[in-house]
Amino acid sequence: MRRIVYSVAASLDGYIAGPGGEFDWIPDEPAIDWQAFMGRFDAVLMGRRTYEVVRAQGPPGGLPAVVFSRTLDPEENPGVTVVEADAAGYVRTLRTEPGKDLWLMGGGLLFRSLLEAGLVDAVEVGLVPVLLGRGLPLLPETATRTRLRLAGVQRYPSGLLLLGYDVRHEGG
Repeated sequence: MRRIVYSVAASLDGYIAGPGGEFDWIPDEPAIDWQAFMGRFDAVLMGRRTYEVVRAQGPPGGLPAVVFSRTLDPEENPGVTVVEADAAGYVRTLRTEPGKDLWLMGGGLLFRSLLEAGLVDAVEVGLVPVLLGRGLPLLPETATRTRLRLAGVQRYPSGLLLLGYDVRHEGG
């Protein structure tokens, strides 16, 4: 079964974007092998807000994009799959199809909903050595406690740490 991997950069104080949605604080780390990273996935999953930020650049790595939104008009957004309802049901079906893992990009709200549905398999946080003080949290408030198991750590020259965790699902 395909895995859902939430991979995102976060400040040391737990924000994935500044208060205005800015992400200029994320270093351009030349030591990261972006080709290898993107090669792990064959689609990217994102919410509307994340999509609006990356839309001008095109889907990351040229990957097919699935955008979860109740307000986005599919006809005005060609080249992406817009899912208007039942994100969890759509992702459950998508992960049973053959293919590579699926990258859950940005968007704490979508991350929270898929995590609460038991659909996130791994969490990768590029921990950036900066304190923002406020902004968009890595994980908006949730009633669900989720245990993680450390799967790996990579340190980069910029001070960025890539922390990889496997999600420990109930009974696992």
